[in-house]
Amino acid sequence: MSERFLSDCGWDSSNRAPVAGDASGRRFTRLTGPRGSAILMESPGTDIEPFVRAAAHFSALGLSCPGIFAEDREAGLVLMEDLGDALFSVEIAADPALELPLYEAATDLLVALHAHAPPDWAERYDPSRMAAFLEPFEAAYGSSNIPARLNELLTRHAPETDILLHRDYHAQNLLWLPDRTGVAQVGLVDFQDALAGHRAYDLASLLQDARRDVAPALEEQMIARYLAATGLDPERFRAAYALQSAQRHLRILGIFRRLAAQQGKTQYLALVPRVRSYLERCLSHPVAAPLVEELTKIMPQPEGTA
Repeated sequence: MSERFLSDCGWDSSNRAPVAGDASGRRFTRLTGPRGSAILMESPGTDIEPFVRAAAHFSALGLSCPGIFAEDREAGLVLMEDLGDALFSVEIAADPALELPLYEAATDLLVALHAHAPPDWAERYDPSRMAAFLEPFEAAYGSSNIPARLNELLTRHAPETDILLHRDYHAQNLLWLPDRTGVAQVGLVDFQDALAGHRAYDLASLLQDARRDVAPALEEQMIARYLAATGLDPERFRAAYALQSAQRHLRILGIFRRLAAQQGKTQYLALVPRVRSYLERCLSHPVAAPLVEELTKIMPQPEGTA
């Protein structure tokens, strides 16, 4: 099916090289030839509409995400702009001095994005849905009162769903595009799960990254930068940040266990200690105290492999 698609698009004679993907079943291929380069995303059996509409929304706001050249929704195929390989994680590993300016740029992008209301199509990632999305955690660690308790805390301290979330905003989904200007220097990928949610969620995803260590000092500096730019109430925002972070980490821990057990992707278990460390950081905030006792009962210590 992809061969016919590429032929129809005029890219069938291009050279091809695989591009590293993510935990999903999607496959990415870089095409190069006389027309330049492009990325083919193959996502059979998956609705690509969320990806396409999120890309259109981000582009309309002046943000950098892959332009869509062609699509076949029935086959789950997208031919799109190639933004390169300069992932934040790769660039920082090569030159640690880039860490601060890149994180500043990523934080500033969120400030710009959060100046806009979410589009009408965006479903709400509200407290009840965030609690329901803890299903992977429940499946991995056993049924508990955590979803209900977290729903109560989020409803009280972080009920807003007034901006569009990327929902996987971290250093391996952000590309450095220094030839562009302003927030367009940050390239966005892997945004097909975008929902309307709380503005602390993506910042927490960036600063408590399951795949790399982010120092507490850098995290605090970026939170302060975001608060200074938005004028939000610091105490209320930090409480929301702790709860939004905790929900994300609990869900991720369940997903990592599921990937290891059901798909043999045991490499994700190596990330568990880092996620647990971030989770403990969140739980140290007073607003999260009701979660601590319940979690102590059901979560083993220590956990994960090096």
